[in-house]
Amino acid sequence: MDSFPILFVDDDQQILNVVTTYLSRNGYSVDAVSNGLLALEKIKQKEYAAIFTDLIMPEISGLDLLKSVKEASPSTEVIIVTGYGTIESAIEALKRGSYDYLQKPINFERLKILIDRIIEKKNLQLENFLFKRRLKDRYNYDQLVGKSAKMQQIYEVIDRISSGSPTILIRGESGTGKELVANVIHQNSVRKNRPFIPVNCGAIAEGLLESELFGHVKGAFTGAVKDTMGLFKAANGGTIFLDEIAEVQPSLQVKLLRALQERKIRPVGDPRETEVDVRVIAATNKNLEEAIRNKTFREDLYYRLNVISFHMPSLREIKEDIPHLVNHFIKKFSQDSHRVVTRIMPEALDLLIKYDWPGNVRQLENVIERAFALGIDDAIHAEDLPPELRSMNHHNPIGEDNFNLTDNEKVLITRALRHTKGNKAEAAKLLGINLTTVYRKMEKYRISEDVEQN
Repeated sequence: MDSFPILFVDDDQQILNVVTTYLSRNGYSVDAVSNGLLALEKIKQKEYAAIFTDLIMPEISGLDLLKSVKEASPSTEVIIVTGYGTIESAIEALKRGSYDYLQKPINFERLKILIDRIIEKKNLQLENFLFKRRLKDRYNYDQLVGKSAKMQQIYEVIDRISSGSPTILIRGESGTGKELVANVIHQNSVRKNRPFIPVNCGAIAEGLLESELFGHVKGAFTGAVKDTMGLFKAANGGTIFLDEIAEVQPSLQVKLLRALQERKIRPVGDPRETEVDVRVIAATNKNLEEAIRNKTFREDLYYRLNVISFHMPSLREIKEDIPHLVNHFIKKFSQDSHRVVTRIMPEALDLLIKYDWPGNVRQLENVIERAFALGIDDAIHAEDLPPELRSMNHHNPIGEDNFNLTDNEKVLITRALRHTKGNKAEAAKLLGINLTTVYRKMEKYRISEDVEQN
């Protein structure tokens, strides 16, 4: 049962030895530590199915450990073990989220029943998770689109963290959709009914960012004519998305670190601190490790942000997702413009796939929106795309320096068919080839029948 490890916490070494021996002999994976501080270190390294903790221990009590475990790993079940047997302590533990309680001297039969019950519950949750995942349309995840392996990995991360609220750091180039994925994470979390507040740290002047985030009191600075609630307070219970986190000045990084560590903020000009319950998702397109070496980003803040970290791929890395993204944007702008655009023509899609996309998904969306703004009919053609996509520098197949016969033949046949409204005989005359060759070339180059109608 290595997939469902158990942690036992007790300051009595004899109890630890006996429990470890019993559980190991019965096939359970068990770790044992003698105090709550060691237990906290353990849960940072491993996810446990259940933690049994003594109620009365030095430094950290069982109830305090229960609170810390539930904050760090809500899905881990905690069972309080007490030798004092008072119903009051058991009830208090249950109120604070304990799965159950176990009295000393330990009844090993009851211990085994509790563990088996928890493992059965975990197995059911896993089966339900896998069932839901099989049902989910993995071409997309809410507003995220793509079926590439890199996007599937991101979907899996969102699935795995949906039951908790860990701090997240999203890396990736500009335009890859970091804010979008942050919003999707929020909407699939336990905080989904509370605010999601995005903040572009690079777009706010250095002197104003602290006030924007933490608020200020009247008279704190020139122009502060009234108390103002900051965005951390506005996001209380929900999620705050700090984009371009690398742009935050070191002096403010100290205060961000305290907000993450202590869950407390202090408005500008106010000597009092205020508690907040906010999940932080940060994002950057810069190398934070290099920023740490250059002393422009605090290492301790980096580790606080980097609890869960993943990379949003550039569009160059996931070109197999371009057709799905294009269809998604066509549907989106068709609805927005109340027009019926049903498809993109093959030669236009070829250009999109060959392009390098320095602006990533955001640039692709803008290209499709531009086509709609230019008044396309029922399909997007190559000539509806921006000049930079059609130029020879970006693999335009009919470019002046392109001597690839296959590329040029395909484009010329497609143009002739469109010019003749799909009349193959007329297209053959324009091309100076016979009709049979037109049919054969259409099959060879997989020129869609749809081309003929446009």
